[in-house]
Amino acid sequence: MTPRRPAPGADTGDFDCRACGACCATYRVSFYWAEAAVHGLPDALLERLSPWHACLLGTASATPRCAALQGAIGGPVRCTVYAQRPSPCRELSPGDDKCLRAQQRHGLIDHGASRTADLY
Repeated sequence: MTPRRPAPGADTGDFDCRACGACCATYRVSFYWAEAAVHGLPDALLERLSPWHACLLGTASATPRCAALQGAIGGPVRCTVYAQRPSPCRELSPGDDKCLRAQQRHGLIDHGASRTADLY
């Protein structure tokens, strides 16, 4: 069973992206190339994957870390292009299954932590 997504407007409790950044250092952020222009993403933060797809710089490596992320994982962090972020970033929700996996990968929560048990 996978964790439920918090309902829109729900209290996400301890899930504060400004104090985490794990997702930005876990997943490749790939999207249709034209989305970059629509959102106004700077060319310097884009990496071409194919003629039709791009990703945020730094996220296509074996040890991803988005070049737009400032700060240390698990500490105060910020996205330098938050208002321009592409759809994969917009689709991620604090406390969803991807968020929890990213936090676990970076040792921010224990795999058997009680926080995750409440989501099942």
